[in-house]
This record gives sequence, C-alpha cells and structure tokens, in this order.
Amino acid sequence: MTDRRTPLPDPAAPDALEAGLSLGSNLGDRRATLCEARRRLAAVDGLRVVACSPLYETEPVGVKAEYGALRFLNAVMILACTLTPAALSAHVHRIEDELGRRRGTDRYAPRPIDIDILYIGSTVLRDDDLTVPHPQWTARRFVVQPLADVRPDLVLPDQALTCRDVLAALPLEPGVDLFAREW
Repeated sequence: MTDRRTPLPDPAAPDALEAGLSLGSNLGDRRATLCEARRRLAAVDGLRVVACSPLYETEPVGVKAEYGALRFLNAVMILACTLTPAALSAHVHRIEDELGRRRGTDRYAPRPIDIDILYIGSTVLRDDDLTVPHPQWTARRFVVQPLADVRPDLVLPDQALTCRDVLAALPLEPGVDLFAREW
C-alpha cells in the first residue's frame, strides 16, 4: 500500500503537479471495475499513483427513483501528474469508454465507471470541456470523505477550508459507509 501522505511534488518528476481524481461505480462488479480503472491510470505515461483512499459505499445522489437502489462504490486517487489538464481529461475519458461508460442525456444514469478530475495542483480552469477544481466537490460527501482520508489538510484553489473542514461542515446524509480499506 502506498503511504497515504506521500509528499508532492515527486522527486523523480519535479515538474509533476498533484492531481486528485474521484472514481465511482454502480453497475457490474464495482470493485473490480475501480481496480481496473486504477491499474489503467497507473499505466499512463505522465501519471504516478501516490495514494488511494479506502472504498466507500454510497447512496446515489441526484438519480431517478428507479436507480435509487444502485449504490455506488467511491474512492479518491492522488496522482503525480506531468500531463496538461486536457491530456489528463482525454486519458480519463478513454479509460471510462474502455470500461463501458456510455454517455447519454441522463447525466446521472447508472454507470460501470465515473472518473472526475477534482483538482490539478493550483490550476483553475473553466471552459466548455473541463472545470478544475470540480465545481461540485464541496457538496458531495462521497467525494470529500475519501479525499479527506488521503489529503485532510489540502486546501484547493478558490477554497478557504481544508478538506477536513469541508467534510466537517457537510450533513451526514446521504450516507457514506466504509466498504474496504484496501483495494
């Protein structure tokens, strides 16, 4: 297991920025899909896995009632990244597509994999293709809990609070339950 508090930047890649990704799955073998996404991300040139949060089982948020029973597994990965935001986004979308993600009009439909870029160093980016930091990260316990596990003292751009403080301010519902410490 990687030390969850490994400092960045990576001494082997001094130009690397810390990037945080949120991963989720609520279809199929959720754990296996998340493990495969992690493996594929680790294989990308320009990315190195620094830390992975525990897995949490979470209630779906914002979904149609018919999907309410399809609970997610969620986790956060911290990476040392030498890619541009656009290149990282392209790799994330390719991996999602390869693992069976199908995009449609219902943004919250069940999916075998969902990977969101939470942040890339101190980058602030807002365009039609990518917004960094992720615009909804502070409102989602299923993102903030695992992020606070691996980077509790991190303060993201455009934010005054640490991840630990953001977590403390969130309501306890919808629920986030520990599923597995290691994956």
